[in-house]
Amino acid sequence: MGAHFLFLALLALASSHAIASDPSQLQDFCVADRESDVFVNGFVCKDPKMAKAEDFFFWGLDKPRDTGNKLGSNVTQVNVNQIPGLNTLGISLARLDFAPYGVNPPHTHPRGTEILMVLEGTLYVGFVTSNPNQLFTKVLHEGDVFVFPQGLIHFQFNNGKTGAVAIAGLSSQNPGVITIANAVFGAKPPISDDVLAKAFQLDKKTVDWLQAQFWMDNNN
Repeated sequence: MGAHFLFLALLALASSHAIASDPSQLQDFCVADRESDVFVNGFVCKDPKMAKAEDFFFWGLDKPRDTGNKLGSNVTQVNVNQIPGLNTLGISLARLDFAPYGVNPPHTHPRGTEILMVLEGTLYVGFVTSNPNQLFTKVLHEGDVFVFPQGLIHFQFNNGKTGAVAIAGLSSQNPGVITIANAVFGAKPPISDDVLAKAFQLDKKTVDWLQAQFWMDNNN
C-alpha cells in the first residue's frame, strides 16, 4: 500500500468523525473502564490519571486476515472494544479482507454511517434505501471511496479473480452490525416459521431448512 492510499484512508476517517452520531465528549478523553460494573450508554470513564498510551493504540491492521470461510471475507473491527480510548469520540475503523469472489453479505450498522476506501483489488458495493427500496451500486477500484448511510442495508462483493482489501471509517465508537440473513434465519430463539413463510412467501419446509443452516459471522 502506498503512502498516498494511507493518506486517503486517514482523510476518510477524519471525514467520518465530522458526521459522528455519538454524543460529543465533555472532556479531552474518556478511556473506557471495561472492568466497571456500572452500566451506562457507552462505558464509564477510567480515571484520566490512570490512562496510558496503550489505551489509544491498536497494532497489526496491516496484516492480511484469514478469508478461508464460506463467505470468503473477514472484517477486523477496531472500535471501543479494541481501543478503550475511543470511548465518547464517535469514531471507529475496520479492515475488510476478501478472497476472490468473497462477500461481506447484506448488513446494517444501526449506530453509524460508513465510509469505505478500496486499498487493493476491486469491489462491487451497494446499499438499499428504505421503502421503496432503491438500490445504489458502484464498482470500486483502488483508491475509490463510497459512503453507506447509517442504518441502511449494504454489501461489498469482490468480483475479481484476486484478493481485495478495504478500510472503513464509521461514525460511532460502536456502530454495531446486523447481518440480515443471520438475524432473520439464525435468530435465537428462532422466529416462528409461520412468520417467515408468510413474509418471504416460502413453504415451511424451506424455512426450516434455512433456519437449520450455520449462519456465520465474518466480523472479528
